[in-house]
Amino acid sequence: MAKWTEQLPEAARDYIAGRRVDEVECIIGDIAGVARGKAMPASKFARQASFFLPNSIFLQTITGEWADNPSGQFTEPDMILIPDFSTATAAPWTADVTLQIIHDAQDPSGKPVPTAPRNVLRRVVELYNAEGWQPVVAPEMEFFLTARNLDPNMPVMPPMGRSGRRAAGKQAYSMSAVDEYGKVIDDIYDFAEAQGFEIDGILQEGGAGQVEINLAHGDPVRLADEIFFFKRLIREAALRHDCFATFMAKPIEGEPGSAMHIHHSVVDLKTGKNIFSDRKGAETQHFLHFIAGMQNHLPGAVALLAPYVNSYRRYVPDFAAPINLEWGRDNRTTGLRVPISGPEARRLENRLAGMDCNPYLGLAASLACGYLGLKEGRMPRDECTGDAYNIETELPYNLGDALDLLDEDKSLQEVLGAGFCSVYDSVKRNEYKEFLQVISPWEREHLLLNV
Repeated sequence: MAKWTEQLPEAARDYIAGRRVDEVECIIGDIAGVARGKAMPASKFARQASFFLPNSIFLQTITGEWADNPSGQFTEPDMILIPDFSTATAAPWTADVTLQIIHDAQDPSGKPVPTAPRNVLRRVVELYNAEGWQPVVAPEMEFFLTARNLDPNMPVMPPMGRSGRRAAGKQAYSMSAVDEYGKVIDDIYDFAEAQGFEIDGILQEGGAGQVEINLAHGDPVRLADEIFFFKRLIREAALRHDCFATFMAKPIEGEPGSAMHIHHSVVDLKTGKNIFSDRKGAETQHFLHFIAGMQNHLPGAVALLAPYVNSYRRYVPDFAAPINLEWGRDNRTTGLRVPISGPEARRLENRLAGMDCNPYLGLAASLACGYLGLKEGRMPRDECTGDAYNIETELPYNLGDALDLLDEDKSLQEVLGAGFCSVYDSVKRNEYKEFLQVISPWEREHLLLNV
């Protein structure tokens, strides 16, 4: 037992603090970002170096159905899952002493399984590394706390606050609004501390019960792991206080949606310097090429940044969501924003991604666009200095159109992996087909007796 526990990060060792570990959750994220895997007694985990799961978990849709395998075979061969001990973290909401450990997926020959989302992100990072670069990201997570919703036919409602009133919208940055569900926030802080995660800040967003958590910048794979863990952490904190936490892009009609804004910079591996700034602190050609890559390839990447039919309800005017591929300095109406910063922290913020995306795939897709821009060396369009909300959108209007654009962008597919893109397309088209078979309340209300 001591051998494997010595490989744990400091926060996990501190959480154990001499106690006996009861259970280990061996997990891996599927296409949706749902944790799949096995829970086992710690004594059993200590005796094995890996375990097996069928690779068909990457063909499962969000509804639990199975998409067609693009290879034409559905033999469900096993993957070998290897623990990445650097990801080990507490599950502080459990009654027993439990650890969670993310596993990497390999085939029997030891090669990374190309359809595993964590491997897709690692593939993109390795392409940067091969050029002598290290990408750096800083994600922002938005989500809603809501009243319990036990009937899918009923609209989602804001939660009841400590005042006895439901959380109100249009209270962005209000401290009293955050205090309304302060006990949930307290548990989020406590769970994050137990898991060794650094929260850069928590604030009230514009929606009723909408919260934003900012994470400090760092390595893309590590931060994707943290978001993967954070989603579960936040849900567990909410359930403790009789409410739900949801990462749907647009859970409440008439309220803004939830984004996962991604800040990007790129560091030279030899010098440790930000390649977006030159020695005098000015913007470099690399920076402009990175922006151009975003403008040229984000249309194809939207299928990964907005992965569900609900995602496109966020892309509407006047709801604080960008619906364009313009770029501008300190301009929140543009899809690509250059925040105010010193030269060493010069970065580009991609404001298109929804919080409903798989964090591994969202970061991979966004970084892939920037990588292609650096390799292609093209220049972006002129900076937008006005209100970009008034500019006609270049984004797809629905998931089907987004998947078509991904299929057309062969360069993006090559960076992400053509095999992965084929599986992703199959899963998402299956989900879209299922959705189109559902008759909505709007259709019954307006069409039943009027057409």
